[in-house]
Amino acid sequence: MERMDTKAVAAELRADIYDGKFAPGETLPNTDQLRTRFGVGKNVVSAAVQTLKGEGLLAPGGRGQPVRVRALPQKLTRSNVNYQEEKDLVKASEDVRRRRGSAERDANVSIEEVHDDSVTYEVISPPDEVAKILALGSGEYVLRRTYLRQYRDGEGYSRMISYLPYALVKDHPPLLDSSNEPWPGGTLHQLYTAGVEVCAIEDRVSARMPTEEEVALYDIPFNVPVIPILKISYDASGRAVDVAELLTPADRISLSYITELRKWDE
Repeated sequence: MERMDTKAVAAELRADIYDGKFAPGETLPNTDQLRTRFGVGKNVVSAAVQTLKGEGLLAPGGRGQPVRVRALPQKLTRSNVNYQEEKDLVKASEDVRRRRGSAERDANVSIEEVHDDSVTYEVISPPDEVAKILALGSGEYVLRRTYLRQYRDGEGYSRMISYLPYALVKDHPPLLDSSNEPWPGGTLHQLYTAGVEVCAIEDRVSARMPTEEEVALYDIPFNVPVIPILKISYDASGRAVDVAELLTPADRISLSYITELRKWDE
């Protein structure tokens, strides 16, 4: 019998995963067990496992931790066209707003189906970049809201951090209470209740490699970059009223931007 190589071992394990023999979250047999099964050495097993980690089928894990099958993340789509839809919903009924949140829009999943959805509110001094964008002076504060969401059990989380000028919302108690989340209509409706109309949204999109903390939180495969998006909302006067930091691994996001161009004068 011909001795198996790394490619062949990886192919069999890959087929086992796709066939459901190893369910998401389940640990693989240890190295010795895989060596016995395939009749190969430790280096071949290790290389095959690394191959499947690189493909995103196995979780990155850490030294000494068992290797587990990765729960494939929910695919997300972000489009600037959605911003007008969000604004149109601001004056809709609460029932309508509840049915068209970010989960339904970006992931086509109802909020009731989301496995874990949590938010933390804190009044803090703003980071330097946020203070500059919001034109806040020394001694001014922001309401920082950190949203964590896990669409399905076992998959990586998504996270968004939003900064609202505290002076803008401090006289509106419901906006300071995290128990009101998920807020029907999201931030645009929250600002509307504070008398603010959002008239423009800017997305600053970049890319980089993830930190160790981000690899663990988002369950990011090897060599997959992340796409940070700095979303800035402006009122009718051009004042920035919200700064949101979003970060998504590149293997699960699709960005769609449509720009309407003014017609030439005829």
